[in-house]
Amino acid sequence: MTTFDRTDRSMVARWWWTIDRWNMSALFILMVFGAILILAASPPVAERIGVDAFHFAERQFLFLVPAMAILVSLSLLDPVQVRRAGLALMVVSLALLVVTLLVAAKTKGAQRWIPLGVFSLQASEFAKPALAITTAWLLATGRQVPGFPGILLSCALTAIVACLLVLQPDFGTTFIVLAVWGSQLFLGGLPFLVVAAVAVAAVLGLFIGYQQFDYVRDRINGFFNPESVDTYQIEMSLRSFQSGGLKGRGPGEGVVKDHLPDAHSDFIFAVGGEEFGLIACLVLVSLYAFVALRGFTRLRQERNLFVLLAVAGLVVQFAVQAVVNMGVALRLLPTTGMTLPFVSYGGSSLFAMAIGMGLMLALTRQRPNRGRPS
Repeated sequence: MTTFDRTDRSMVARWWWTIDRWNMSALFILMVFGAILILAASPPVAERIGVDAFHFAERQFLFLVPAMAILVSLSLLDPVQVRRAGLALMVVSLALLVVTLLVAAKTKGAQRWIPLGVFSLQASEFAKPALAITTAWLLATGRQVPGFPGILLSCALTAIVACLLVLQPDFGTTFIVLAVWGSQLFLGGLPFLVVAAVAVAAVLGLFIGYQQFDYVRDRINGFFNPESVDTYQIEMSLRSFQSGGLKGRGPGEGVVKDHLPDAHSDFIFAVGGEEFGLIACLVLVSLYAFVALRGFTRLRQERNLFVLLAVAGLVVQFAVQAVVNMGVALRLLPTTGMTLPFVSYGGSSLFAMAIGMGLMLALTRQRPNRGRPS
């Protein structure tokens, strides 16, 4: 194995000695875990739509190497470069969200994917890490520069993104966006009443969505009263965990995936439960918990408010998305259509998560001035 001497001052050597190698390794393991699960879960889905059995697995493998390269490349950045990258991505994401509403065809009642030939781009995935970085910068600047309306600007930007997401409609991503922003407000030192007001506004938005959108109403009703709507996928998901037991039926031996339309994406955790069992599921949960807790642990001595808020936002996005996806598969939460980070099939999700976690690794690198205010 190639190592670097601590006296080596090259960029790559400095990166090697300052990066959180434990967290980076955990993220790579998640990617490999995802590739294995997609290889197991996707053939029945591919056969149902009339393509080659390994169509989705081959595409995911093609996405995997660039995603790893993106994660490592972005982890080389310093905090100033991270802020600039986040702002640039925010501008692009806003433009793409508008384009989505103009050109995207409706799929399952939603306009979320921009067709790009053989590839479809989901702009909302990239808006999540971009917003976490941008709002962190706005809130930090508002605290440090007298007269700068950081809270007001972050509120306006979050509202714009949330409105564009609701118009698709995509309430799952809207929830993630509000959860990230709310956590940053809380950590930024705002009074608890202000954060509580944001939470109340989010609940009010959910109530409006329940009243205005049939699919939101059906999913919430299905969670509280399963007999009232079709809960076929949830029932199949629960059956897969029962079938897998402690050790699983074995790779490729699962049968529930033959009946799950979204076995390779939204319900891939259920496939893992059937084929690899409870032990493998607990390992997967532990990896997500490790990445999140390790990310927060690296902030213990952080005095740069932008870094603290940005890392917190990115980690909250990562953790909440994982919890929601697994909670849906276990019928602990209403169905949302949210992917499992680094595991579910999808190029947009994989690349956006690589961007977010790459920026997180960049901000949690050891720095000489970590303990000093910015």
